[in-house]
Amino acid sequence: MAEPRPTEALETVFRLESPRVIAGVARLVRDVGLAEELAQDAVVAALEQWPRDGVPDNPGAWLMATARRRAVDLIRRRENYARKLAEIGRDLPTATAPPEEPADPDDIDDDLLRLVFTACHPVLSAEARIALTLRLLGGLTTPEIARAFLVPEPTVAQRIVRAKRTLATRNVAFEVPYGPDRAARLGSVLEVIYLIFNEGYAATVGDDWLRPALCEDALRLARVLCALMPKEPEVHGLTALLEFQASRTAARTGPDGAPVLLQDQNRRRWNRMLIARGIAALDHAHAHAQTPATTGSGAPGPYVLQAAIAACHATAHTYEETDWPRIATLYGLLAARAPSPVVELNRAVAVSMAEGPAPALLLVDALAAEPALRDYHLLPSVRGDLLRRLGRTAEARAEFARAASLTRNERERELLTRRADDCG
Repeated sequence: MAEPRPTEALETVFRLESPRVIAGVARLVRDVGLAEELAQDAVVAALEQWPRDGVPDNPGAWLMATARRRAVDLIRRRENYARKLAEIGRDLPTATAPPEEPADPDDIDDDLLRLVFTACHPVLSAEARIALTLRLLGGLTTPEIARAFLVPEPTVAQRIVRAKRTLATRNVAFEVPYGPDRAARLGSVLEVIYLIFNEGYAATVGDDWLRPALCEDALRLARVLCALMPKEPEVHGLTALLEFQASRTAARTGPDGAPVLLQDQNRRRWNRMLIARGIAALDHAHAHAQTPATTGSGAPGPYVLQAAIAACHATAHTYEETDWPRIATLYGLLAARAPSPVVELNRAVAVSMAEGPAPALLLVDALAAEPALRDYHLLPSVRGDLLRRLGRTAEARAEFARAASLTRNERERELLTRRADDCG
């Protein structure tokens, strides 16, 4: 087999190693935008040298060393410039090497983890956090991110540029937060990974219901975070949740790409290896929840509870064998832990399976006035299903039609329209 050309090897290596290279340089220069530029400079140097000298034995270490060397040169140039200005009487602060990290027993000495917390900083909008995380940590290019979210490339490019500028102008520290701040900031990190996965798992817009590449990127980030923060139960909980959800990917669409509902899925197509990984991650979450670093109590956090719900589905051999009473109980705990109209809607679905559609319809009708669900297509979709099961088909048809009008995903619109027609 022919060895890959230097340019091909460089593309592969940089996609895999760019997060660590950027993180290692950012610790020196304290600016993720500048760190990314220096990492790109290292790539330019590799394009010049690797075709001539061959691919190094450890190409990732070569890129890291080259980028860090350029960062050190930049810092020295800044120091010399500041010193010269001082000599001619300019009263400007001297640019010095970054100070030592504060000593703290909770300190996590990992540049990559610092980059995770910086890219997901709450000072940025959710869209900016997602784009910057996929760029810096996922190794995706701007066109790849734009294609994944079906938005114009200039929009993604502007989000990334503005995000870097915001981090710089707001003087966001390149650090892992300590104590209570870590719990608050970790929530933002987990939210970004979850949002990336969900957009791949059930796309909000476009012609495809699934975008598996986004699910894979989110799952990879979650696994990396587990390795970096092994004692955080919510990190393991999120990873378990994504493992369980990803295990069903192959069964969630038919040959033509149309969505297949959970009750109709061929469970033999579920990925048992991912389910096993999810169970292991959930066990880790429960073990660390006994001495929690994040939640502040022994109570399971929201992601651990969602993972436990997903485990009930993943371990049921058939749809009929699903432990719906346990799922309804878990949703009740989740509603108490992280109140949300969407959680209540999901709880209503579980109640409908555990107790019947009539009590569930009362729960759904109580959500009708929720502003957050006003244009949420799953509210009329769930209500339509409950009405259908109660024999109120004309009302059910109207609800499915309304749900179809609200969704922006073409595949989901076709499914809901078909369900409305079935009620005719």
